[in-house]
Amino acid sequence: MQGPAAIAPPPAAALEARLRTPAIDEVLPVDDRERFIPLTRNAIADRLTRQQYWRHGEEKHARRFFRYLSYWRQQSYAARLLELDRIYEPFSPDSDLLITRAYTVAERLGLERQLVSQVKSLLEGANFTRIDPSNVEMILTKESHYGLDLHVDLEAFDELEIYYRGATKRKASRRSLRKFYLRKEEYDVPVFQRLFILFKLKPAAKRAREIMLEKGCSLDDAEKIVKRNRSMLPPEVKSDFVYMKLFKNIPRADIEMVFPNTKVRFRLFDKVKLGVSAGGGLGMGVIGTASKIAVATNPVALAGAVAGFGGIAVRQAFAFMNQKNRYMITMAQNLYFHALADNRGVLSLMATRAAEEDVKEEMLLYTVLAKETVKRCELKDVDHAIEQYLQNTFGVNLNFDVEDALSRLLSDGVVVEEADGTLRALPPGKAAEHIDMLWDKLLDELPDIESFEGREFEPDDDIADTRDA
Repeated sequence: MQGPAAIAPPPAAALEARLRTPAIDEVLPVDDRERFIPLTRNAIADRLTRQQYWRHGEEKHARRFFRYLSYWRQQSYAARLLELDRIYEPFSPDSDLLITRAYTVAERLGLERQLVSQVKSLLEGANFTRIDPSNVEMILTKESHYGLDLHVDLEAFDELEIYYRGATKRKASRRSLRKFYLRKEEYDVPVFQRLFILFKLKPAAKRAREIMLEKGCSLDDAEKIVKRNRSMLPPEVKSDFVYMKLFKNIPRADIEMVFPNTKVRFRLFDKVKLGVSAGGGLGMGVIGTASKIAVATNPVALAGAVAGFGGIAVRQAFAFMNQKNRYMITMAQNLYFHALADNRGVLSLMATRAAEEDVKEEMLLYTVLAKETVKRCELKDVDHAIEQYLQNTFGVNLNFDVEDALSRLLSDGVVVEEADGTLRALPPGKAAEHIDMLWDKLLDELPDIESFEGREFEPDDDIADTRDA
């Protein structure tokens, strides 16, 4: 192996500095580097197909092969998306189609497991990293970046999956006590450039039974707790549906904000501030009212004193309510501008992103294998060479998944492994012809599907779908 030069030499220093992006390991330890390649496929293809890196005329074939490979990988994910659409049909909260298919409880459970499994596979293909919901330290932070104190009941979910991609930092400013609130100071905010959440609420009866056992209360009391906890949810949000949300540029401290059952609580600072102002206002009101009552001989003056005290009490109560409303508006505005896609839209976007990540990985690995003789035992050197190339060329530090990319190239026949472990890549022209041949055979080799879960019913059949209407 010749190291990073096996792909291409690094660019000039000025160009490299201009293209340099924040390193992923600014937030994550080196051992936890992401697999996400924060570059477009066009940027990588352009670098890898420069004339000086290939034999005469071969760069044109390489460019055509990369285009064919992009289309081929995109259609493979389109096929997966068709299957996901079918599986998601009973759980979609946004469908505008007639319900014409009924499912048994066992069929719904099986489809739910398939859906979660395939969505996780899709996210991993798009190089997202999973956050374990049991990692309470990661999810339940003390205070939001926007100054909100949020609380989430994680036990309310039957299904809960959280993934992120692109952990970095951004600069923010705020007034601080150290500068006597006269000048702003900058500070770093850890940010997830993409944050995905999948959730399915537990049925109310199931959650009530759990609360009854946890708190040792009656079933009626447990049902009231569940009803109170879900009172902020719109009535159309039901436990039969599976919801998927994708957000952008969410501060790491604000993960709680993206849950549907988030409760806004007063911060200690607000409690003290409102308590002092309320206590002072009411105290002065009591003293003033008492003094007026003591000297009042006119019933009208007495009524005015009492009304004035009532006005002070009402004003303090409104102060509490207004502060909470400001919290809710802040949370709603931030979610509005951070939201990227919902439900089926998330699936479509993830399929596109997964295809792009696959193509970027495959182009990088193919370029090495097309130029050098590599054996499987040398894949670690190839992995390191590609990582070093990306670091030198674009300034990104990531964990390249060489085995994943190789498995796809082997499966498609673009790379062949010989008996002694040598990995032979087809020349660019032959590789493009090979993808062309796969396209020609695609529909001819499409497998037949015998049956699906559930069964179609006619309008006059005495059958109802098991999910809530």
